[in-house]
Amino acid sequence: MPRHLSVKIDSFPLKKAFNISRGAKTAADVVTCTITDNGVSGWGECVPYKRYGETVEGVLEAIEAFAGPISEGMSRQELQSAMKPGAARNAIDCALWDLEAKLSGTRVSTTACRILPRPVPTAVTISLGEPAQMADEARAHSSQKLLKVKVGTSDDRARMHAVASAARDAEIILDANEGWDESNIREHLLLAAELHIGLIEQPLPAGKDDILAHIPHPVPICADESVHTIDDLQSLSDRYDAINIKLDKTGGLTEALAMRDKARELGFGVMVGCMVGSSLAMAPAVLLAQDADWVDLDGPLLMAKDRSPGLTYSGSLVSPPSPDLWG
Repeated sequence: MPRHLSVKIDSFPLKKAFNISRGAKTAADVVTCTITDNGVSGWGECVPYKRYGETVEGVLEAIEAFAGPISEGMSRQELQSAMKPGAARNAIDCALWDLEAKLSGTRVSTTACRILPRPVPTAVTISLGEPAQMADEARAHSSQKLLKVKVGTSDDRARMHAVASAARDAEIILDANEGWDESNIREHLLLAAELHIGLIEQPLPAGKDDILAHIPHPVPICADESVHTIDDLQSLSDRYDAINIKLDKTGGLTEALAMRDKARELGFGVMVGCMVGSSLAMAPAVLLAQDADWVDLDGPLLMAKDRSPGLTYSGSLVSPPSPDLWG
């Protein structure tokens, strides 16, 4: 019996609006891909991202278009060259990883991890808002080891002061989501250093970040929107100190593992991040994150209700997925 691919759209309401410099969202609309072989099913989830020209409907159609090749036995390796990187390939790639694990009786971690997987500390995200509001939220999460704070306006100084004062014991990542420019980046970087910020993520728009090669980095700078796959890495080495690997950008765990290894070879720090998705989207990323420098996989914590079973979050830690979820 040939393999069968099915795909559907799922929507998960968020606890509250999630704000970044480009806008707000109140639900996580995801695409779920399931591949069945002899009664055994593997599944994967992706989060289409408008910033990259993706829509939920378009991604669903892109996955459906591969039903034929998948039924004929297309492998993960063949998928890499047959399909462009992005959310659609991620869902299929992760579904194939899960299916392979279930058919073989061998956990994905055996292949994907260099060490026995363990719980890893993840950032908790503070969404963009007024300084006092962001300070209140940071204070509420001040026991966390790592906070990821959304900024990205023309003047974020008050927000930076407010959050740093409210969470003095946490390491803070500032994520500007391409919201700064040449007129304000220097003063924001200097203030970040003064406030002992740990990392600044994607301060300038992708394609307009050449200045980063010519100004000091008093705080390490991490590429997000500027980096998608392994092919992007070499050109970024003079501008960024670290990269954010997200499965929806790389097009799945297969490319992400290769990208992580190449990034280390080139001297980049590594963050493993996510779009706002359920535990199914985070599960393969937790395995990728086992030796990351920063982990940002709190998507399910933003949801009013997650998948069941889901990942286990305890304090600052997220545990590897159980077999009944993925892998």
